[in-house]
Amino acid sequence: MTTVSREAPQALPRIVCQFSCGAASAVATKLALAEYGATHDVQIVNAFLLNEHQDNRRFLADCEAWFGREIVQLRDEKYGADALEVFRRERFMKNRYGASCTKLLKRRLLDTWKQPGDIMVFGFTAEEADRLDDFRDRNPDRPAIAPLIERGIGKEDCKAMVQRAGIELPFMYRLGYENANCIGCVKGGEGYFRAIREDFPEQFEALCKIQDDLGAGSYLFRDRETNVRYSLRDIPPGPVRRNEKIPSCSFFCELAEADYQVIASDAARTPAAGLQGGAA
Repeated sequence: MTTVSREAPQALPRIVCQFSCGAASAVATKLALAEYGATHDVQIVNAFLLNEHQDNRRFLADCEAWFGREIVQLRDEKYGADALEVFRRERFMKNRYGASCTKLLKRRLLDTWKQPGDIMVFGFTAEEADRLDDFRDRNPDRPAIAPLIERGIGKEDCKAMVQRAGIELPFMYRLGYENANCIGCVKGGEGYFRAIREDFPEQFEALCKIQDDLGAGSYLFRDRETNVRYSLRDIPPGPVRRNEKIPSCSFFCELAEADYQVIASDAARTPAAGLQGGAA
């Protein structure tokens, strides 16, 4: 457990909360403000993404009022904050170590904004204690706190707490999705994409067209019997799963998993490859 010093304010590091427009990050931020807001410089940062549902901005504004603090909104300029543009220009969607959009649209933004000594606030819930343990084992020099794990607060608890605060949950939650990631998050499975195809056909088709261009290297799934990869257009019939558990998408989740990327160097990617390694 990370201990946060309460010395004179000028000697203290910043407490940095990454607000991802999800219930867990909202409650983690609220708890961090309650515990450290009077003694520390608590910063709240968000990465704007063009591909999220527009209701995420409404949720952000409601949470700003709840926090009583401004949320610093960072926005990528190179790719227009657009995950699809990342896929087109980088000709790469994801591999077993992560998605290109998270690294280029979130991690790089944080790298330009962060300061030495920042203490990160993770929105890991009680169900994700193993992710926090893994991060601390791999990064003993990177201080982090996890208010939800410390208090045994789960994902459903977070949703209820946000609602009790009088804040309507993001639209994607209200449709039944597990989080407020981009519409058509490439970390999702087949059931998730069947739901996206029903609910957001335009966004689904946009991803299909990118795969048409990039080719088989960008296909997210493979047949377990034949080991042949197939595109989103060729997802076989099956259950629709809006509540499929997929990783939340934040600066710090990507940072926590960044060490895995060391194993897979850039040399593992070929210019035309959309996906290397694991599939669903």
